[in-house]
Amino acid sequence: MSSALAPAPAPVPAPTPAVSRLRPRKPDWWGDPRVWRTEVLAGLVVALALIPEAIAFSVIAGVDPARGLFASFTMAVTTAIVGGRRAMISAATGAVALVIAPVNREHGVEFLVATVILAGVFQMVLGGLGVAKLMRFVPRPVLVGSVNSLAALVFLAQLPETRNVPVAVYGLIAAGIVLLVLFPKVTTLVPAPLVTIAVLTLVTVAAGIAVPTVGDRGALPSALPVPGLPDVPFTLGTLATIAPYALAVALVGLVESLLTAKLVDDLTDTPSGKTRESVGQGVANVVTGLFGGMGGCAVIGQTMMNVKVAGARTRLSTFLAGAFLMALCVVLGPVVSVIPMAALVAVMVIVSVAAFDWESVAPRTLRRTPVGETVVMLVTLGCVLVSHNLALGVVVGSVTACVVFARRMARRTTVTSVTGPDGASVVHRVSGELFFASAETFADRFDHAGDPARVVIDLSAARVSDASAIAALDAVEAAYARHGKTVELTGLTPADAALRTRLRGATATGD
Repeated sequence: MSSALAPAPAPVPAPTPAVSRLRPRKPDWWGDPRVWRTEVLAGLVVALALIPEAIAFSVIAGVDPARGLFASFTMAVTTAIVGGRRAMISAATGAVALVIAPVNREHGVEFLVATVILAGVFQMVLGGLGVAKLMRFVPRPVLVGSVNSLAALVFLAQLPETRNVPVAVYGLIAAGIVLLVLFPKVTTLVPAPLVTIAVLTLVTVAAGIAVPTVGDRGALPSALPVPGLPDVPFTLGTLATIAPYALAVALVGLVESLLTAKLVDDLTDTPSGKTRESVGQGVANVVTGLFGGMGGCAVIGQTMMNVKVAGARTRLSTFLAGAFLMALCVVLGPVVSVIPMAALVAVMVIVSVAAFDWESVAPRTLRRTPVGETVVMLVTLGCVLVSHNLALGVVVGSVTACVVFARRMARRTTVTSVTGPDGASVVHRVSGELFFASAETFADRFDHAGDPARVVIDLSAARVSDASAIAALDAVEAAYARHGKTVELTGLTPADAALRTRLRGATATGD
């Protein structure tokens, strides 16, 4: 009877075939035509914006424009596959061009290509070693300052296009800006940058307005690039020549790429694989060098255009940006050549305005933000604007932030003295952080000659952080001893006591 009332055993699910477990799951957007439309149009807009930028950066590096265009093509396509941040655009950049230009000037273009390949290898090694994790030590004011500086550089890069040009250029730029601002209020089905570029191109061609065009910046390639190794001697001498430049390119590229990835993370509220992105940038530069490109990294201007303006969110837009770039240059070169530069300038001006963190410089923000953090942000901003080197700006800004932090912590270290009722003892209660920045001031806060014979230093509200703090405690003890007084240290945590014992032992051994 009991067996009849027992619940039937649950059916055992059939084992999942190994093939189905290994089959990749399609992304959520795979079957959504709206997402496809957004990604395809975003890729097209970005591709159009990449062409003049790549040509301009080629001029900075001193190479043929085709090498800049090839770099933008291979960087975008490769990072779309192996990169760690969806929807981020990587291409030829001014930062890399500035670093690598001396190689081409002094040793020739083949050495430049070899430098790009070696830089990619360095990036893969650094990525594998976890260099991306160091980004957690970059303070927020440095991030804000670097983003603002990159937005300002994007804007300043458009100014040469407004010098010594026909008056019609100014009208086209103004019309483009108005169209970019107002068109999204009508519809967002088609990206405003694409509409702006198409409309201004049709106007200039139909009206026969003579203004600078994309074709004036340099010849577009007429065929796809062919891979191959650079024609350089594979010797230690060549390695010694290109290694310093390759390391500089690797560091600049990683810093700019990781900061751009962090910006996109914040904009889209989605995470990215920073280690994968670091390695992916290296793979992309190796591929770019094998195809004869000038190297590159993430570009904040086109990334903001892709993510913030066009609304892209997947790898498809990044891949198509590179693919469309080559297709436009090789297949539709004559059509692309007649696009007025004024249209692209208008687009990039709006991108720079959208990328700049205006809240960070608003008066109400500056009033409530600690002065030190504002100084760090401004130092980072100024350093990048002067040097055009993002990596240098991040390093200088981070060092400044460390100095500001050390000063702030040192000021929080206090010593409160209470003399015993009989006047024979005194208790000095220390609070705050004892470290290199506060150690000297701490040692000066004691009256060695005037204090009673018994001195107690209570460290229960303090933390002893480094050798400088231990040396300061020892100096205080020695000063009291010279006056015939005894010192008792109380309140040391076990970790602080162990640190003091270890360091004092090391000092005694060294003596």
